[in-house]
Parts: sequence; structure tokens; C-alpha cells
Amino acid sequence: MSRDLTNSKELQERAKNVIPHLTGTFTRSAHSFVEGVYPVYIKSAEGSHFTDVDGNKYLDYLCGIGPITLGYNYQKVNDAIIAQLKNGILFSLPHPLEVELSELISQTIPHAEMVKFEKTGSNAVTGAVRAARYITKRNKIAYCGSGGVWHDWWATVVSRDGGVPEFNRDLISIFDYNDIEGLEQIFENNPNQIAAIVLEPTIFEKPQKDFLKKVRKLADQNNTILILDEIVTGFRFDIGGAQKYFDIKGDLVCFGKGMGNGLPISAITGPAEFMKRFDDLWVSSTNNPETLSMAGTKAVINEMKEKNTISHCWEIGTKLFNNWNRITEENNLNIKMIGYPIRMKIECKNSQDKISESLKALFLQEMVKKGIFFPPGQCFLSYSHSDDDINHTLQKLEQSCQEIKNKVKDDDYQAHLEGIPPQIIWTMKMKSTKKIK
Repeated sequence: MSRDLTNSKELQERAKNVIPHLTGTFTRSAHSFVEGVYPVYIKSAEGSHFTDVDGNKYLDYLCGIGPITLGYNYQKVNDAIIAQLKNGILFSLPHPLEVELSELISQTIPHAEMVKFEKTGSNAVTGAVRAARYITKRNKIAYCGSGGVWHDWWATVVSRDGGVPEFNRDLISIFDYNDIEGLEQIFENNPNQIAAIVLEPTIFEKPQKDFLKKVRKLADQNNTILILDEIVTGFRFDIGGAQKYFDIKGDLVCFGKGMGNGLPISAITGPAEFMKRFDDLWVSSTNNPETLSMAGTKAVINEMKEKNTISHCWEIGTKLFNNWNRITEENNLNIKMIGYPIRMKIECKNSQDKISESLKALFLQEMVKKGIFFPPGQCFLSYSHSDDDINHTLQKLEQSCQEIKNKVKDDDYQAHLEGIPPQIIWTMKMKSTKKIK
């Protein structure tokens, strides 16, 4: 595939003068990919593909960093947005859509007796944390997740913590997924001080030894609020979220990303006994009840129910996942797909069985040159991804494996890179709590 990236590179040069880090989202920046090889700007998208500003078309496995669950430019969602646009976007009083969408979510999500809308996943989780602190009259948080909650209560634990008060660091403890003893140690170290456990129901690792049930039990034993961060897992694992998929009940559960198929909307849900406490809190924003996102999200959820879209994603994701690992193994390349068929990640190791970011960069480079867009981090599918898309991807995977195998000697992957490897945007500064032996 011969590709011209002239327009992308020209726009990137202009952006350097007017936009910090080139764009408003770190993980969309050119620095997050193989810079100089990957496209930098997208002009349009349709279904499972996007077209960059130079006219190159790509099959996309990032899906807008997770929000695109149905597909780009999805007709029923577009129709709902356009119909509402004719009546207005934002008003001086609430619109009926806020009630209608809340009722739909309440009927769809387990234990979601009440719903409060926000605009971002970070805002939703932060609102839930504030409610938990108010309910329990405590301040400290036990956290387990992949990150991405860019508010002061959380951002103090990562490398990009400039501007965050240092005292916040004393209010959060980190524990690893499946490490129930680490969570127990947090409670032992902070008796009657933990307001909330903030937990992603899963990331890539599967729960072991009743881990989720034990987390729920610890929360109950310590009168602590269990907040489930379903920003990524919600409307991907199951229409009722990962809490339904894994049969785990959260006290407050937060959704975002996939619920709107790209629209800026998120939600805090839970039983009325907890949600009514928001009556006493200043968790509010001018644009939260914006109606285009609500109309579109209502259409998204109805389409998911009507078409059983999540089952389709599991089916084609499983085909990709299983055949991917078979093909790379047959080519004696340790380029594995890990995680779940609907939330996966490429993991690369060299001949010494050590994680190799340079092999990953080379592999991503070879795939994007063939029109297959994979990110260095987590990968997603949408309802618009077809069986033909998967077959095409597997064909290009086979070709890329053959090319890498034929030209790379002695693990010298770096020598074959045609651009700058992806930069690590942030790292965890705080170590996970471990059980004191």
C-alpha cells in the first residue's frame, strides 16, 4: 500500500505552534504511535474504517479510543441527532430526553434505580468518589484500574502529576487486580478511613479465585462504597455492563465511552439510597443535559438491544483473537493478543521471552503500512466490523509476520523502524500495596 502523508505532516507542523502536545487527548497524539509512519489526522470515517487527510483508508481497531461501539457515522444514531438538532441543543430547563434516557438506562443496567449524567468518564468517576466521601464521611480511596481518571484525587499517582497538591497522595492507595490480600492490607493500614474502593471489573486479566466477590465482601465488612468504573467495560462486555457479565454488584457504577458511540456523555448509576445523596452535593455542569448526546445515546442503546450488537462483537472478536495467536505462533513470533475478544492488547516478546516495545513498534508499523490501524495499547471492535474485516486483518497479519521473520536478525527490530517509536505517555508513580508477611 503506497501512502502519502504530506497533509498529515503539514497539519502537525501547524499544530506545534498552537496546540500543546499537538492535540487535546494524549493518546491521540502522533507521539503515541510510530511517528512518521502513522497518519496524524483523520478526515472522515464510515463503519469500521477511517480516511486520513491524505485520502488513505484504514481498518480501525482503536475505535476512537473505545467509544465507537456501533461504528462510525452510524445511520440510526445520526438520524436521532439530526432530528433533535432541529428542536435545539441545550435549554434553560431540563428536556424530556433526560427522563427518557434515564428510564432506559434504569431498565437496562442492573441496580441502576437512578441515573446522573456527566460529559466524561473522568467526571463520572470523580462524582462517584465525591458521593462516597460524603456518604461515609471518610476521605481515602483504594484504587485498582488502568487509569485515565484525570482529576486530582487520582492524578497524583502518575508521572504527569504537575499541579496536583501533594497531600492528595496520602488519600489514595493502589492495589493490583486479583490481589485481594493487597486490598485487605489497605484496610488494615487505614482502619475506618476508606471511603470507596474504585475498581474496573476487569482490564485484560480475568478474575481469579472469586476475586470480585471478595472485593464486594470487603466493602460490606468495612462499610465502604464499591464504585465500579465501567467506562471501558460498559456496553461492551454485556448490555448490562461487566457487573452483569461477572455478576458483581457495585454501589455506584460509572459508564461512558461506548454508551454514546462517540458522543460526549457519561453516567453515574446506582440504588436510590446512594444516588439521592447527590441532592446534597454540588456535582453539576452547564452542558450535562445537552440533548444531542442524549438523543444519540438513546438510539445507541435501543440499537444494541434490537440487533444484539454485543454478541456480534464477541463472535468476530473471538475469531480474531484465536486465529491471531495461532498465526503468530506458527510464525515463531511472540506477538500475542491478550485480554478479551472485545477488549484486547498486543503483547510482544523477544527471543529471550522479554517484553519488547521495539518489536511491537515494528509490527504496528508493518500493519499500518498495509492499512490496518492498531494502537500500542488496548484494541477494540465495533458492530460494524465484519467477518470480511477479520479475514482481511488475519491475511495482513500473516504477511507482516513473514516480513518481520525474514528481515530481522538477532532481535534487532529497531534497525527496521521507519519512524519514531511510540512514547510512553505516563507511568504509575505509586507502588501497589502488598500484604505484609
